[in-house]
Amino acid sequence: MQTLGHDNVRTQPLVWSDQISQVPKEVFVSESLFEQELKTIYYGDCWHPVAHAGELPEVGDFKTFDLGRMPLLITRGKDRELRVFLNSCTHRGTQVETATCGNRPEFECPYHRWLFALEGDLVGCPGSKEFAPNFDKKNFGLKQLRTAEYLGLLFVTLGEATPSLDEWLGESMRSTLRVVLAGDGRLKLLGYQKVRYAVNWKAYNDNDGFHAPLLHTGFRLLNWQGGQGAQFMTPNGHIAIEAQLKPIQSSGFLKDPSLIEFKGQNPEKGSCVVELFPVSVLVKHLDVINLRFAIARSHDVTEVHYAYFAHVDDDEAMVRHRLRQSSNLLGPCGMVSMEDAAIFQRIHIGSYTPGYAEFQKGVTGGSTPSFDVKQNDETGQLPKWEYYRKLMGFKREAEA
Repeated sequence: MQTLGHDNVRTQPLVWSDQISQVPKEVFVSESLFEQELKTIYYGDCWHPVAHAGELPEVGDFKTFDLGRMPLLITRGKDRELRVFLNSCTHRGTQVETATCGNRPEFECPYHRWLFALEGDLVGCPGSKEFAPNFDKKNFGLKQLRTAEYLGLLFVTLGEATPSLDEWLGESMRSTLRVVLAGDGRLKLLGYQKVRYAVNWKAYNDNDGFHAPLLHTGFRLLNWQGGQGAQFMTPNGHIAIEAQLKPIQSSGFLKDPSLIEFKGQNPEKGSCVVELFPVSVLVKHLDVINLRFAIARSHDVTEVHYAYFAHVDDDEAMVRHRLRQSSNLLGPCGMVSMEDAAIFQRIHIGSYTPGYAEFQKGVTGGSTPSFDVKQNDETGQLPKWEYYRKLMGFKREAEA
């Protein structure tokens, strides 16, 4: 493995181990590698979920978000279509909107008062009589990006050769996403929790079911036992985990056990997690519907927006139930997930040492990742790492 310079920048190409279960720690701490990832992955031929329609239900609703360092403006137009624009004025490049969300009839750049419609068209620009002779407002609308939706989940890509969204997701991911998105994607927003983790984006998304009862004190205090389940992977780095929910036996830890009641209809899929390459995580656990929109801020900071939803047909009691579970269980300070922030940072600190992150549970040997894994095997992450390695162009030792 190559060593890093004093500023954590690689001076030589990284060479990957021949062992399929070894990931060089350097990929979590290299600043120059992060710059390459932005170009190849975040601004390349990948789809990235950036919003759900339930966040922008009304005409004029908007949300700002970042794709890596790229600022985005997401709007609901007068035709009720969702669009994603670069959040940059087409005059001098000024950021147009700074609010995280809200409702506006149009968007105005403060620098020279260029005015844009909800659909992105330039509709006003003071002083245009003195503009260049060939100036035409039709050519200066906000830059719109290619988008696609699945059950209200809005994806964006900057790549020119990105495959269709259906092809990108694959049937196994669409199937589990359907469960996470309450069957039909007709969701309404309950609220957000937002956090910045001191960790590289790849460590944040390097998740497995193996760790949960070992790391999280809440699982043990609640005497929470997982049921049967399965894990699915795709060749392009997505992972889905489905698990049965066993009835929870009261341990006396909670004064109000109704907090962890499951009121859903199908305990066979009471817990579903989808990890979409590169960095998004979507969770349905008990009655919590949680879409985690993540932003790779730098090589050592990952920002996550936990968005919580109810179904539009929920009655008042069910909305309150979902809100209580969402607020207390699985967020950045949730009862059963509060250790995540600390372990993320400790992973990042430990990755400044030489060597490899070693996967063990479920490893069967061989030089290619297996797609036949058990529910809680660590090795469900290995197809994602192999896809990442190939996408980034890293050779294995035998190929170097």
